[in-house]
Amino acid sequence: MSKKEKVKKDTTAVYNEIKLDIPEDEVWNYQIEGLKAPLIGKPIENARKKKILVVAILLVAISVSVFFSVLAVHSDTYDFAEIEGGWQLDKFSNPGEITEITIDFCEGDKSRPITSVREYAFNCDDKLVEIKIGKDVKQIDGKSFYSVWNLRNIHVDPENEFYCDLDGVLYNKDMTEVICYPIDHDAYLREQAGYKEEIWPDNPEYNDAYIEKVQTYKIPETVTKIGELAFNYANLVKVYMPEGVKTIETLAFFKSTSLAEVITYSGAKEYKSLPEGLEYIGSDAFSYDQALSYVFIPESVTYIGHHAFWDTCYKDNGEVKGVAVMNVAKSEDAFKAGVEQGDQWLPKYDWMLLKKTIDVNYSAERTETK
Repeated sequence: MSKKEKVKKDTTAVYNEIKLDIPEDEVWNYQIEGLKAPLIGKPIENARKKKILVVAILLVAISVSVFFSVLAVHSDTYDFAEIEGGWQLDKFSNPGEITEITIDFCEGDKSRPITSVREYAFNCDDKLVEIKIGKDVKQIDGKSFYSVWNLRNIHVDPENEFYCDLDGVLYNKDMTEVICYPIDHDAYLREQAGYKEEIWPDNPEYNDAYIEKVQTYKIPETVTKIGELAFNYANLVKVYMPEGVKTIETLAFFKSTSLAEVITYSGAKEYKSLPEGLEYIGSDAFSYDQALSYVFIPESVTYIGHHAFWDTCYKDNGEVKGVAVMNVAKSEDAFKAGVEQGDQWLPKYDWMLLKKTIDVNYSAERTETK
């Protein structure tokens, strides 16, 4: 007999020794000598008090948890940093349904005025509809309002010495730079014009009157600079740009995909595309704007950033649409010698298995001038 077999037999023997012979009708109330009787079918001692105690403990725990959760949300809504001369709003994190805010003081403390708004402070917020800028704000980064999807208006305290707004569009104080056309500003214009809802191009009611009232914007003649991301994602079809504009900054019209016409004006004179006297076109300035069909680069331009007109053309049934050709005032030699050109500033389209760069029409004359 092996040791393993012996252990197995001994264990079986132990089980046999403690086997209980309980009558079937006493299974649920059988009492072993020396042990407390089973409580099957009997009330537990102090059960009501114990239930009350458990419920009370749970309520206290839930209340404490909710309190600290609300406290955390409140304290994390705004992130501030002390800087020279005041405080900077670093980050706004919408806790839920905040639609309007005023940038003036840190948590209402008038001894801590907000003087600066950091880049991407409101990045990707989808609840804010209106932002008010207080009188002490001196510096607003151009990227502060990037992707604030439902923002309709930015209003500025009239006492602010550095910024102002024109009917909800943000400018510097002397209105030489347009800083932010809110992404959903067309919703505000739609309400002002009496339209109850947005009208899309495939709707029979979509017409020139709707475009003029809701999807057209005229930049004031005082403006010389269109700021970084100023019109990003704007739902505009036409933009009137003053002839005095010298600079169109990086990403100025980034993904303004409905933008079909840029019209330059000077007094009563109007002409299509970019203004005479323009010098600087920033990187990605018009990228992804496939509704554009005509671009004219005036002779005054000396810099075009990388991907400035990236993806502004596309193939449709074998035909190149959008910006199918780039019109340039300078000769090819003068353009290559006198204009700093960023990588892939010209758009490309699908050609067989490759991406083909569109042609450039050098020494071009501007069309459709009146």
